[in-house]
Amino acid sequence: LQKELLKYKQEARNLQGIKVSKKHFDALQQRLAQQDASVLQLKQELLRANMDKEELHNQNIDLQRKVEERNRLLAEYKKELGQKDRHLQQHQTKLDEMFRQLSEASYQQVDLERELEHKEALLAQCMKREAEE
Repeated sequence: LQKELLKYKQEARNLQGIKVSKKHFDALQQRLAQQDASVLQLKQELLRANMDKEELHNQNIDLQRKVEERNRLLAEYKKELGQKDRHLQQHQTKLDEMFRQLSEASYQQVDLERELEHKEALLAQCMKREAEE
């Protein structure tokens, strides 16, 4: 009986060990499943982050291209503005010269009108003297 009791105790211990091992195994499997889920979630987040990074990279390239285009246009506009400024300066110089000439002509016209008035007065005097003679 004692032998049988020891045998059954040993069997009970073995079964208990298997039961504990099974619980331990189940817990490990559950942890492994949770870790797999976490790894899958991290992979998805990494994929999304990489896609976002690629999209941002493409947007950055597009923005750089637009900035370069605007800089090129700005340089062209500055060049055109410089040319127009030079033309305006030339026209302003010509306009100033014309105003000077117009002013001179006005002074000459005033002088000529005075001279004409003086000669008309002289002519009138001469005609008056002639008529009196």
